[in-house]
Amino acid sequence: MLTMESDTFDELDLRLLYALEINGRASFSRIGAVLGVSDQTVARRYRRLCAEGGLRVVLLRDAERLGQDQWMLRVRCAPDSATAISDALAKRPDTGWIGLASGGTEIVCMTRPRNPAEHDELLLGRLPRTPNVVEIRAHQLLHRFYGGPNGWLQKFRALTDEQVAALRPDPGPVSGPARIDPDDEPLLAVLERDGRAGYPELQRATGRSESAVKRRLAALLASGAVYVDIEYHSEILGYRRGAALWITTEPGALESVGQALAGHDEIAFASATAGVSNIVVTGVVRDTAALYAYLSGPLGRLEGVRHVEATPFLRRVKQLTYQRAAR
Repeated sequence: MLTMESDTFDELDLRLLYALEINGRASFSRIGAVLGVSDQTVARRYRRLCAEGGLRVVLLRDAERLGQDQWMLRVRCAPDSATAISDALAKRPDTGWIGLASGGTEIVCMTRPRNPAEHDELLLGRLPRTPNVVEIRAHQLLHRFYGGPNGWLQKFRALTDEQVAALRPDPGPVSGPARIDPDDEPLLAVLERDGRAGYPELQRATGRSESAVKRRLAALLASGAVYVDIEYHSEILGYRRGAALWITTEPGALESVGQALAGHDEIAFASATAGVSNIVVTGVVRDTAALYAYLSGPLGRLEGVRHVEATPFLRRVKQLTYQRAAR
């Protein structure tokens, strides 16, 4: 079980973050009742986490559930150019997590193209023509072992099963496979900027009644087409180092290694990939010594692992959505 170690934030902050990871649209009064504090305390802690911890609540489309392709890119750049290129990538709506790595000469970027044209425009058009891009490696994500709606904070086990159940959104109607209709775009555009946007704002954006907005949002969430997530700086919890790990396994061990990685406390995201390696994970640890301990311990002992390449991040450029102030 992970433990929190911070000079500034405490266990209540961790429990609040976890509550928001479970249900990012829960009212402060509902969260307070579950955590055993007042809604004023929840509101005060929430504002502080936003101001000092980079907290944002946003709605995301689940590309895997929607049957859309996702790619992890490794973009090697000439020295002194990676920052400008990563900032340009961060502004694109079809990119997700972006980090600077390898001494500042490599960009690790997840892309979520919504159609083949977006994918081709970026990989075959924009990036190859970008000055100072030396090499592009594209790894298609094939199967998610961990991540997406399953957030890293659950590995702290900061809330009981009863508290988690009390926070989960009320189940909405499921009528068919996960899909997003064109009429949903105004609703999603607001929630992708602010996952806690109130119903009056959603009514204005969509032209629908409050009851219609509630029903449609509940249906989208229940189908798995979208989910509400949080972004924050892991440093506030005492976890100051992150790395992408590119893992090559024996073909027959791909599933067992992926499932084992999903259970490791250090792993925030894990996916099978096409490419030179066949698994990519994002690890979050306290410091460099903890990264070494993980590589030589839990990961190194996994049967079926042939090769591991670790790419420590220097800094995050984009987490879930782009916000220039979030560094």
